[in-house]
Amino acid sequence: MSVLSKYDRISPIYDLMEAPVELFLFRKWRRAVLSDLHGSVLEVGTGTGKNLEYYPKDCKVTAIDISPKMLEHAKKRMAGMDNISLQVMDAELLAFADNSFDYVITTFVLCSIPNPVAALREMRRVCKPDGLVINLEHMRSSNRMLTFLENVLNPISVFFMGVNLNRKTVENIKKAGLSVVEEKHLALRDVFRLIRSKP
Repeated sequence: MSVLSKYDRISPIYDLMEAPVELFLFRKWRRAVLSDLHGSVLEVGTGTGKNLEYYPKDCKVTAIDISPKMLEHAKKRMAGMDNISLQVMDAELLAFADNSFDYVITTFVLCSIPNPVAALREMRRVCKPDGLVINLEHMRSSNRMLTFLENVLNPISVFFMGVNLNRKTVENIKKAGLSVVEEKHLALRDVFRLIRSKP
């Protein structure tokens, strides 16, 4: 089953599945990362739109996702948000001109894109030369015990949700030609990280 099919299928219960971690961790990270942005923003993999409320009103936000059914839920969160537009789009083939956005954002998305390096290359392409690509993600740990657990659980996670628990996301960012300017460890040692990079 494709990633698109999996996310269309779980869209009705997706927010419920993530509710505990959203309440205690993700929500505060989203606010901290997004609330000070300005200018034009591309959000890749917006899902059910959990980030949308945290963008300043003077940001012009284009939010994309490959799953139409996930975006149906995001539309419900958009009441009064005239600065945000939603589009169905594949992260690996962005339909935007080069150097279009001041910021390109992902939050817990690079784990499920089939070819994350291809998607990151596209993000680099559409980001302005003086812009930032910001990735708030979970990834493969450098801790042996955590890596072991990630590797054991990964086949189950991929089968049910298309989520890879053990991707080497920082390496993928660099492979895409982006220059990392900040890498911040947030939780579970270095599983959850905030990475800022420049084209």
